Amino acid sequence: MKFLIFAYFGVVHLLSLCSGKPVYKNGISKRTFQEIKEEIASYGDIAKAIINLAVYGKAQNRSYERLALLVDTVGPRLSGSKNLEKAIQIMYQNLQQDGLENVHLEPVRIPHWERGEESAVMLEPRTHKIAMLGLGSSIGTPPEGITAEVLVVTSFDELQRRASEARGKIVVYNQPYINYSKTVQYRTQGAVEAAKVGALASLIRSVASFSIYSPHTGIQEYQDDVPKIPTACITVEDAEMMSRMAARGLKIVIQLKMAAKTYPDTDSFNTVAEITGSKYPEQVVLVSGHLDSWDVGQGAMDDGGGAFISWEALSLIKDLGLRPKRTLRLVLWTAEEQGGIGAFQYYQLHKVNVSNYSLVMESDAGTFLPTGLQFTGSEKARAIMEEVMSLLQPLNITQVLSHGEGTDINFWIQAGVPGASLLDDLYKYFFFHHSHGDTMTVMDPKQMNVAAAVWAVVSYVVADMEEMLPRS
Repeated sequence: MKFLIFAYFGVVHLLSLCSGKPVYKNGISKRTFQEIKEEIASYGDIAKAIINLAVYGKAQNRSYERLALLVDTVGPRLSGSKNLEKAIQIMYQNLQQDGLENVHLEPVRIPHWERGEESAVMLEPRTHKIAMLGLGSSIGTPPEGITAEVLVVTSFDELQRRASEARGKIVVYNQPYINYSKTVQYRTQGAVEAAKVGALASLIRSVASFSIYSPHTGIQEYQDDVPKIPTACITVEDAEMMSRMAARGLKIVIQLKMAAKTYPDTDSFNTVAEITGSKYPEQVVLVSGHLDSWDVGQGAMDDGGGAFISWEALSLIKDLGLRPKRTLRLVLWTAEEQGGIGAFQYYQLHKVNVSNYSLVMESDAGTFLPTGLQFTGSEKARAIMEEVMSLLQPLNITQVLSHGEGTDINFWIQAGVPGASLLDDLYKYFFFHHSHGDTMTVMDPKQMNVAAAVWAVVSYVVADMEEMLPRS
């Protein structure tokens, strides 16, 4: 308590120190980097106050408890579902009750796909029920299903070499897991590549770094000039088993039934709340996560955690009586899992103000113990972010790494706005990603506290510095 009282008066003092005169001339900074370093260093007590409140003070575990209440109440939140819209309305009320400003919903149109009943059974060389999850946007099978022999391949190259064997079969991909960005192409493009060689359906080994017989779903993409075939993910274990069977020369036959269906697009909302800037309210630091999820598990990790530490960042700043010079804007995206649908429409609506966005931030890679900040921007901006992250030395989280992109903020980054993402244990993240295992059991309240502290310190300091981050 003594520390909190000390930190509060330190905050008041620092607010007066950090409100300097504009230092731009013809849009170019006239300050030296040493002056910028000194300005950032002056936020040390504020950073400690945020860390203390989030990690050790009255706000500890708050983001975890808030998240648990939502996901236990609503469950998974698939694009187009009633669950998602219920969650959006709950969050709209929550943000208002939290005392945040300009809380509103921005309407968008989003896809509506439902998996329906689905099953896969191996009929030969023995009977075996296969755990599976249809992939997002997949078509269904006929009511009687598709019963066909299997062709197992480990790569697209092997599929091309064996194209003459694929016609009339179900292609099973048993690709090795390298990393998510390289391996996910089999989930997104597997059906198209199989259809090109005449396959009737495709089953993809789940894109997962570890498996305890868990299928992992996700979006897949058709091409207009290629026939659409049903596609689903299966477990690592079943993909490897069928690969071994095929290597022994055994004939494998599967019956696949999927009632998946795509409905017309439906109405949804991006959820927005702010702390309005005191000096440059038209300028924005955007903090975000996505509220939608897949229809399995609870969507606690992906991306409930990211959405709720983003809310927590604003709550922490508000609780300390801080008001940065620029507006801190929280956006909880809708329909991220379908390719950033809500975020794209937000960009279309707000891109006229692109020059006023100092930094766009998205947490969508888990809220385990952070290892650093991923950042995309100019070298000058990176140097500034390294100084900002040095304020997190009390947590021993100071790294600034490359690749700050995120599905929902990429539109802004491509337009030249600096972008940042929270980095933590991605290997562990893909244990649970898009699976039945994505529940509150995965989440750790203490790790969420630390993630929220990092998110709050970075967003506040960048929003309160006299200058916007420099662009290329």
